[in-house]
Amino acid sequence: MIKTNAMRILDRNGIDYNAVEYEVDENDVSGVHVAETVGEDVDRVFKTLVARTEPGGIHVFCIPSADELDLKKAATKTGNKRVEMIHVRELLGLTGYIRGGCSPIGMKKKYPTFIDETAVLFDRIFVSGGQRGIQVEINPEVLAEFVDAEFLDLTK
Repeated sequence: MIKTNAMRILDRNGIDYNAVEYEVDENDVSGVHVAETVGEDVDRVFKTLVARTEPGGIHVFCIPSADELDLKKAATKTGNKRVEMIHVRELLGLTGYIRGGCSPIGMKKKYPTFIDETAVLFDRIFVSGGQRGIQVEINPEVLAEFVDAEFLDLTK
């Protein structure tokens, strides 16, 4: 297995994780498909979403892969007037990652990051390893501390 930048960052910081490879379906990069492919509970596989906030900023949200980010709730909980998803073409420039491989670990810049509160129901969750075809399994509290994230109720 190749080491992604996210994995190298975790290694360098002595963070415990397991890397899981899976076959990529270019027609379906959804977290639900990833969960099915790796044989894991869909509630433990989190997708990383990037949004623009008003009055002007970028926020990162990690939510269960089958769920939908509640934009109004996200705005209220993060103290913003509005939250809207960025366009997929902006993702690489803002984060260094592509759709289907966006990890909360090792983005180009440190953005305010929020993880859905359901993550704490599990000893370990999965997030993208920074490349399509690789997930990292990690303790959600360790992840939150490492990326300086806050747990919030974020989904519809």
